[in-house]
Amino acid sequence: MNNKSYVDFFRQTSPYIHAHRGKTFVIAISGEAILAPNFHSMVHDIALLQSLGMRIVLVHGARPQIDQRLQLSNIGVKFKNHTRVTDPNAMQCVKEAVGSTRLTIESELSMGLPNSPMHGAHISVVGGNFITAKPIGIQDGIDFQRAGQVRRIDNKAIDAQLSNGSMVLISPIGFSPTGEAFNLSYLDVASHVAMALSAEKLILISQPGAINDKERLLRSLSLPQLAELQETLKDPEHAELLGTASVACYGGVERVHLVGYQEDGALLKELFTREGSGTLIMKECAEVIRPASIEDVGGILSLITPLEDQSVLVKRSRELLETEITRFKVVVHPEGLIVGCAALYPTTDLAVGEVACVAIHPEFHDQGIGARLLSEIESDGKVSGMNELLVMTTTTAHWFLENGFNEANIRDLPENKQSMYNYQRNSRIFCKAI
Repeated sequence: MNNKSYVDFFRQTSPYIHAHRGKTFVIAISGEAILAPNFHSMVHDIALLQSLGMRIVLVHGARPQIDQRLQLSNIGVKFKNHTRVTDPNAMQCVKEAVGSTRLTIESELSMGLPNSPMHGAHISVVGGNFITAKPIGIQDGIDFQRAGQVRRIDNKAIDAQLSNGSMVLISPIGFSPTGEAFNLSYLDVASHVAMALSAEKLILISQPGAINDKERLLRSLSLPQLAELQETLKDPEHAELLGTASVACYGGVERVHLVGYQEDGALLKELFTREGSGTLIMKECAEVIRPASIEDVGGILSLITPLEDQSVLVKRSRELLETEITRFKVVVHPEGLIVGCAALYPTTDLAVGEVACVAIHPEFHDQGIGARLLSEIESDGKVSGMNELLVMTTTTAHWFLENGFNEANIRDLPENKQSMYNYQRNSRIFCKAI
């Protein structure tokens, strides 16, 4: 990466950094991911999120590590409905495997060698008895013994540690009020923690994402789409991941990400680039068009500044934009980024409004966003008693013609617009009855 591409990339990540700072992320990492060759880099990426101001709860799995311990102890592996039947002897192996896995993660998070990504990080990792568990009991005649389910999450204790700047590390073992330890599903723990904390994101690091019947990666899914996909799944692990995502979303978690562990940097790519690396699951996946607020000024400026530099749009200062923000509508991507904007200004002729500052992010062109945004502006104009819209443009004449505008001239403008017309820009004028 040359210097310019590095600078461009860093600037492109800044909106995501701002959006994620101070938010609570629950990251669930599978036991398979911990055994992967790039686990070392993955932990450093998680530490980077913490350093950038995100509140991280890390929940780990240990299924292959437990299987290995059981094999060494000559104890058979028993599963029913994808849940391990855990007798007291197996539970001892579970404790050993989970404890060893936890120490591996803590040691990676404690590194601070010079010239390494962890240098100067000084991450405080905190654990505790945050999970109250209960036994699964007997189902279909099978006694699951020390296999358990989450009964309660001590979200206040977890939140207190996050507020102190610590990363919270949670293992898939819970304790009952009688002092018994139970083997839990790390995915079940992660979803319950995310719901209890009202986390902004639940990130599942395991398989690369949701795959359709054509073996294609699905970049985003709404809950109805997820339900349809679940009906066709044959892989039990894939089904378990999507089931966890569904439970979390219905339980109040806004976004669930499925991220693979084999691609180096997949977590950072998923969180800090528009295309991502895995699958984003949300209740609604479509862009939202809404009135702009003062908090949107920075996002609008980042969208329109490049067009102002090219003289496509008239320059607006931050101060002017702040005073006129109520005239703007914005298009918000599911990840919270502003990808489009437009404004509607009154003129001296109360029946005529001016459409201005129409901008769509280049990566979202040809997706119909501009037309939907214009439709919203037209609706606002009608509500305000306008029956005609005008627009002045230097480069997008054809787009406005395609959307029902007709060319006009300076004499057709309201008085204040005629007197303010910039002959140097030589903008073309278009009108549309609404």
